[in-house]
Amino acid sequence: MSGPRPDEFRHLQIAANGLRFHVAEAGAGDRLALCLHGFPECWYSWRHQMPLLAKLGHRVWAPDLRGYGESDRPLAVSDYALERLMDDVAGLVDASGAREVTLLCHDWGGIVGWCFAMRKVRPLARLVCMNVPHLGAGLEAAGLRQRLRSWYILFFQLPWLPEKLLVGGGARRIGRMLRESAKRLEAFDDADLEVYRQNALRPGAATAMIHYYRALGRGGGYRRQIAQGFPTIETPTLLLWGTEDIALGTELVAPTGRFVRDLTVRFLPGIGHWVQQEAPEAVNAMLEAWLTGRAVPGADSL
Repeated sequence: MSGPRPDEFRHLQIAANGLRFHVAEAGAGDRLALCLHGFPECWYSWRHQMPLLAKLGHRVWAPDLRGYGESDRPLAVSDYALERLMDDVAGLVDASGAREVTLLCHDWGGIVGWCFAMRKVRPLARLVCMNVPHLGAGLEAAGLRQRLRSWYILFFQLPWLPEKLLVGGGARRIGRMLRESAKRLEAFDDADLEVYRQNALRPGAATAMIHYYRALGRGGGYRRQIAQGFPTIETPTLLLWGTEDIALGTELVAPTGRFVRDLTVRFLPGIGHWVQQEAPEAVNAMLEAWLTGRAVPGADSL
């Protein structure tokens, strides 16, 4: 289920926040759909959504986040603090010159996206988050089971060993991680996995990817966000959640409504963490309905 290939999109180099970002682009115009990927992915995780968003009249930018793919890789752990990541998003928005921005996020991109919307770093027309909880909701709902699920965050605090295990043997573990944790086996073909493997094998890429977790574990803006509190997000928000996520439980979703004024939630039963890649047809149907002001279908009606 690979969908569009990399050469079907335009590829740009964008200067933002003092760094150079590789950005895959589709569509045109001054309504920006900015797509933020997660770990251990890259822009390519949005390949199924980019044509739809372009069809709906958006200029779509799917960047490699700092440290990933062809984007710049700062060296220090502190370079991956949440404030730096939010500044990257602001820099990309500014560089786009767009008059309207819809932010779409998954996994680590969602951590950044929730904070970006909450702090009103730049105006957003709409926010879409997939399989990542709002920080406040996560704090409220995370019990012992969720803490055990998040064991890998502690492992990633170790020096050198996590990246050695991640990319040893030609980064085969990257492919296994994606394919074995997906609930739909056809979600990733060999060509898809090769994109992610090659991105992880770039010099310094594995360390940069893990620095996101190291920064989080050492404070990295997370505690500062908690200290600032969680003001209500006024931006209309769509939260999509694959119910078979091995890393993040559905119990993290329930408190979200207390933090978001205008929230639409849809669950995708039988779908894992890589929701927009595992169930692109269902995700796209929900996205299209929500973005065009129609009732968002449930998974059982698709």
